[in-house]
Amino acid sequence: MKKKLLSVLLCATMVSAMLAGCGSSTSSTDTTKASTTDTAQTTETKGEVTEADTKTDTSASGDIGTYAVIVKSAGNPYSSKEISGFKEVIEAQGGTCITKEPESASAEAQITMINELVAQQVDSIAIAANDKDALQPALTAAKNAGIVVSSFDSSTNAESRVVHVNQAGTQIIGQTLVEAVADITGGEGQFAILSATSQATNQNAWIEAMQSVMEDTQYAGLELVDIVYGDDEYQKSVDQTQALLSNYPNLKCICAPTTVGIMAAAKVLQDQGVADKIKLTGLGLPSEMADYIGDDDTHSCPYMYLWNPIDIGRLSAYTSIALVKGEITGAAGETFTAGDMGDYEIVQAADGGTEIILGPPFKFDSSNIEEWKEIY
Repeated sequence: MKKKLLSVLLCATMVSAMLAGCGSSTSSTDTTKASTTDTAQTTETKGEVTEADTKTDTSASGDIGTYAVIVKSAGNPYSSKEISGFKEVIEAQGGTCITKEPESASAEAQITMINELVAQQVDSIAIAANDKDALQPALTAAKNAGIVVSSFDSSTNAESRVVHVNQAGTQIIGQTLVEAVADITGGEGQFAILSATSQATNQNAWIEAMQSVMEDTQYAGLELVDIVYGDDEYQKSVDQTQALLSNYPNLKCICAPTTVGIMAAAKVLQDQGVADKIKLTGLGLPSEMADYIGDDDTHSCPYMYLWNPIDIGRLSAYTSIALVKGEITGAAGETFTAGDMGDYEIVQAADGGTEIILGPPFKFDSSNIEEWKEIY
């Protein structure tokens, strides 16, 4: 596991150097066309293939097919980095990448996009689910149409996918976050959780894992007073943080396992001058949290955790390609090589399906935040 983590950290640096190329709108070999509506943003990028609106014959020379990726919502920097990693791999392998970004983090918006992709007869759909169950009818229709369906970051239910690409083990994340809260509070006192949406599969799984960990008597001094939802919207997350401060005058810590929420809460705590009394931890992007990381009374967040969202996108892309090529079927025990990321094994997931785990969460604090903020 340590070796894999080192590999992830090294490739993160290389990937960052490629982001400018991935995000450019034109190049000598690629053609990009984008359309924006009131409910969605769609971008289709062609690599070596010449057909994007019909299902591709993957046996053609240099032609690996058409791969779609659906993230939770538009305007989320975390999701944007997942897209950049996914698109980088698909284009490098000679495929067509279609990206879908819902205007709102809702199942309804994603269902519309799934139906559009079925009509386009893509080869593969990788989705970060806004609701694990509500997407099942649409994704089942996609599978019945011969489309390979996988999830990443936030899983669908097991029946709706072939395999899930998980950023880290659910129990490990829950354990890590509880240990952080206990460390920051001195093992006692009130804390609250600021989550994304109430239907977010990954958020709910991590919170359930945290609650399970807290059953251990060593955390008896901690009191979880509230779980609130900012819906991965910055202003709503600000409002929810302010409400927590008002409703719980003895609050000692906020744990935000969402990149949007942790940034919003960090700014509120410092702007209101309460960072010396109420601390913050959770999951955040180094580039967004650098101004708030520090082990002193002026900074709101002593440390936080995350993984590289670019690598989640990359691993999801490699997984999608392996599934389309028939190199893996999604069964537990299978292994495959994800390019320069190395070898991965498919394992049993807690929901009865299977998953591929990127690696353990990584800690960001004052000793390394300046370095990592330049990477992602």
